[in-house]
Amino acid sequence: MEPITLLELNGRVKSTLQFEIPDAYWVQAEISSISPSSQGHCYIELVQKDPTGRNFLAKAKANIWRGTWLKLKPYFEAETGETLKVGMKVLLQVTVTFHEVYGYSLVVQDIDPTYTMGDMARRRKEILEQLAKEGVIGLNHELEIPALPNRIAVISSATAAGWGDFRDQLKNNIYGFRFYVKLFPALMQGDDVERSVISALNAVAERRDDFDLVIIIRGGGAVSELSYFDSYDLAYNIANFPLPVITGIGHERDDTVADVVAHTKVKTPTAAAEFIINRAFDSASELENLTRRMGDAIAGRMNSENIRIERISQKLPSLFAVLRTRQEQILETVWMRSVNAVRNMLTAHVHKLEIIDKSIAAVDPVTILKRGYSITRCNGHVVKGASDLKRGDRLTTAFADGSVESEIL
Repeated sequence: MEPITLLELNGRVKSTLQFEIPDAYWVQAEISSISPSSQGHCYIELVQKDPTGRNFLAKAKANIWRGTWLKLKPYFEAETGETLKVGMKVLLQVTVTFHEVYGYSLVVQDIDPTYTMGDMARRRKEILEQLAKEGVIGLNHELEIPALPNRIAVISSATAAGWGDFRDQLKNNIYGFRFYVKLFPALMQGDDVERSVISALNAVAERRDDFDLVIIIRGGGAVSELSYFDSYDLAYNIANFPLPVITGIGHERDDTVADVVAHTKVKTPTAAAEFIINRAFDSASELENLTRRMGDAIAGRMNSENIRIERISQKLPSLFAVLRTRQEQILETVWMRSVNAVRNMLTAHVHKLEIIDKSIAAVDPVTILKRGYSITRCNGHVVKGASDLKRGDRLTTAFADGSVESEIL
């Protein structure tokens, strides 16, 4: 067989492909790279992975020429709210081409946005099911927003219009409420949204005692960027966050996974500010209502007590007269009891003294002498027996009617 040139071989491959695969095919694939060109074309790389998602089973380059790209891009974005990007699964209508220099490639003719929307919905569903299985999907909902939330941590881009709208809305509220607001900057667009927002959440968590709640606001960005908030890792961090998280990332049509796991979802940054202001207004109104009710209750009680005191003061003279009569009766009773007690005590003492007097009279020496007894003394001492005397002692013997002197011989 005669050798042929590479150009001849590639030409035969091209002819064979054009002959064997002349039709357009609908192909399911995942975008692994996408590069719009300055000429208006778009170059993408399509891959198919194994079930683990780690190994490639097939790979092909695809081209979307300028005329097709100008139609497919706005059509796809209008239908899905997304832009074509890396990692997105697509259903493309393609034709097979082979160029002698550039080799095998596909030319995109059409795209089915419903396939991508279904895949996005399936991915959101899988993430939510995984979060539910892990028991974290409703954790942030269970946290309580303080009655007067005035310490607000905001995660947003420092240059985002939504951040400025939120801040101005809070500052210029018609009620004059004052809020402490701290911005934790994060990217709200591009492939680094997930990493940047999680990093900002971690920074807030380190100062959790300084804030009442966290608000993630976006606003002003393309709706196509919302898929970055359909992230398992971001949703897991929000669901487990120790403070209530409010999302206001500027869309109304669908809820992202971040919206579902957050404590509260509002439509826009301005709506997030209104949520806080209304919360503060409701609490202030309730406090004012309680204060008014307390004042009314105190005034009513004071009025009742004044009436009661007035009635008592009117009854005081008669009550005093009754009380005085009762006290006088009590005093008279006490007085009579005291007098009787003293009288009885004196009678008892007189009787006791009479008995003592009789006892004393019974042992009086004069009384004894009148009975025939005598008392003999020697030198002033009573003689109690004969042994107390000796010869020559002079004695004085006392009788009831006198005394005699004698001497012991």
